[in-house]
Amino acid sequence: MVGEAQKRKLYNAASKGDVTQLLQLVEEDPYLVHGVSFPCSRNLLHVAATHGQAPIVEAVLSLNPRLAQISDSQKSSPLHIAAAEGHVEIASKLLSAAPEMCWWLDEQGMNPVHVAAKNGHAEILELLLLESSLPAMERLHRGQTVLHLCVKHAQIRALKVLVEKLGELVCAKDDDGETLLHLAVRCNQLETIQYLVENTAVEKQTRNSMGKTALQILNESPPTTAATYSQMKNLLRNQSNESFLEVLPKMSDVTMVVVILIATMAFQGTVSPPGGVWQDDTPSHRAGEAILATTHPKVYRHMVHANTTAFASSLITILLVTTGLPATHFFYLAVAVYAMWVAMTAIAISYVASVDVITPNKRAHSVGNVIIMVVAVAVNLFGLLSAYVVVRQLYRSWKSKKRRQQDLAGDAFIRRVFYWIFQQLETRGCLRADR
Repeated sequence: MVGEAQKRKLYNAASKGDVTQLLQLVEEDPYLVHGVSFPCSRNLLHVAATHGQAPIVEAVLSLNPRLAQISDSQKSSPLHIAAAEGHVEIASKLLSAAPEMCWWLDEQGMNPVHVAAKNGHAEILELLLLESSLPAMERLHRGQTVLHLCVKHAQIRALKVLVEKLGELVCAKDDDGETLLHLAVRCNQLETIQYLVENTAVEKQTRNSMGKTALQILNESPPTTAATYSQMKNLLRNQSNESFLEVLPKMSDVTMVVVILIATMAFQGTVSPPGGVWQDDTPSHRAGEAILATTHPKVYRHMVHANTTAFASSLITILLVTTGLPATHFFYLAVAVYAMWVAMTAIAISYVASVDVITPNKRAHSVGNVIIMVVAVAVNLFGLLSAYVVVRQLYRSWKSKKRRQQDLAGDAFIRRVFYWIFQQLETRGCLRADR
């Protein structure tokens, strides 16, 4: 049984870095280095790591290296302590003695990599990830990554180190669908947001499980300083307006389906025209020729021109999309978009001409009536969509200003009218009130 006085001497020697005193005590009683337990079930390595005493760590490891594998009452190993305190030399010695402790989880479910990231010790992170980056891939509570941990605790330097080594983890989501950008907005971290939006691997338009982007979360967040809010909003707004170069690769599959369908329709409309083909030879026609070419030669010529244009334009779009050139060159992007619209317009013209020649009731289904109907429907849909966009933008502006307790009296009259309507609807329970 070790006496309290002797245990106190051993603790003082370990905490103050007195190697001579430590070795003298161990020489008097070898059991001290093997079985002595301090408060919280810590051993000599825990004490030395806490106080940054590298010589003590080296001496203890030479006497009993197995102590590096023992955890305290909080399941923290000596390597956890060194990572938390940022002692690089001690962490290096402990890692050499027990490299498997890099995977050990404490009572919070964190390994030494997580602990170092939480406390912002970039040098420790570089040391721990020198051999393998796999410990950093371990998920935390609710699926958060080590990068989420850096953002949560505002450790931008540690975040940059980890992003360089774990680039593929930048776009990872937690169990709530939150990315690093969502979390940075919630934590009101301007510097982190600026770093993330400049990182091309980060998906700026990703939505969480609630269907919200980072910009929408910012608009709904509690009041903050006007300057910080304005800067964050400008950063997210600039990144929210994705260019065609970013959108096209995501839409390539849909684009291919559309243009292949148009090409198929154009080909079918040409080789199998409305009304079919003649089956016999006569002075006025030959077998295999389109009946429409004889009965309606002018309409038939327009149909052939439209189908040929649609078919050729579709082939151009397919060629460009499959080569990937529109994703890297704006000129080819413009050509592909233009060709797709030409193909859609041409196949629409072919359809209208076909309906015109095969429909008995010409007055009810004339080309002019069809065009008028299509234009009327398009104008109404466009008007409804425009009204929805305007009202939605006004509503979001009202909610944002209301949360930030901004004065609404200075806005234009029409805006104040809409604000009053929104207020009445919210009072009557038709709109969700702020929590």
